[in-house]
Formats: sequence, C-alpha cells, structure tokens
Amino acid sequence: MERTVVLVKPDGVQRGLIGEILHRFERKGLHLVGLKMVALTDAVLDDWYVHHKDKPFFPGLKSYMISYPVVAMVWEGMDAAVTIRTMIGVTKARDAQPGTIRGDFGMSQQFNLIHASESAEAGQKELSLLFKEEELFSWKKLDITQIYADSELQ
Repeated sequence: MERTVVLVKPDGVQRGLIGEILHRFERKGLHLVGLKMVALTDAVLDDWYVHHKDKPFFPGLKSYMISYPVVAMVWEGMDAAVTIRTMIGVTKARDAQPGTIRGDFGMSQQFNLIHASESAEAGQKELSLLFKEEELFSWKKLDITQIYADSELQ
C-alpha cells in the first residue's frame, strides 16, 4: 500500500474544516496512519517548496504557511497520492469541480485549504520532513475486504 501526505493548510484550520477533510478520506476507504498538528518552520518549508524557492511568490507562500499551525496526515491506500489529488481538486479552488474539497469549500488559488503530495515519491519526501517513524502506526483496518476486492489485496 502506498503512503502519502496531506496538510490541512492554515486557512483550512482557521475555517474549521479539519474534520470534514478527514471524514472525506475516511469515507473513501483510505487508511489513516499518522496525524498531528504542527507549526511549519523556515527550514522545512525551504526543503518542501524547493522547486518554488526562486519564484516571486515564494516569500508570501512561506509567510502564509507559517502563519498558523497545519494539520499533517499520512494516508495509506492503493494509488493513494493520485486518489487524494483527485479528491482535492485543482489548485485554483474557484476552478475546482464541485464534489472536490477545493470545489466545495474554496475560492482562492493561495488559500486553497489543503496540500496533497503530487506523487508517491513526493509523499515519501514530505513524510520524512514531518514525521518520525514512531509517529506512524500500522494497524489492521477491519473493513479492508469491503474496500478492495481480494484480487487487489494480493
């Protein structure tokens, strides 16, 4: 099973959407293996957004991401990163499809409520920036046979 990272960004925390966001992933059948509230640091953000570091919007992005704690989650499932990216919708929230998290709750490109790893590889990097091994939990999801066919679990 693939693991990936989701952040409820400062605006999502401020707007009280943590439970709604978590609920959607649980209802989808994803498996929560890590959860915590964290204040992001300059060092973490420099590494997290290294691909944006030289762009003019980076200082504002960094300022926004340290303005309030975020809720960091690690989800597990088949094709978890792609599945979650589909569920959250496009970056510019007012263009996101209804039924997605951004489509249902967002209007902004920057204040778009949520971050999700763009790939399994990015998820592993982000996971290592925010979580220690002892903060991740492997536990048996009892309804897994109602989420995946037996052939998918082999």
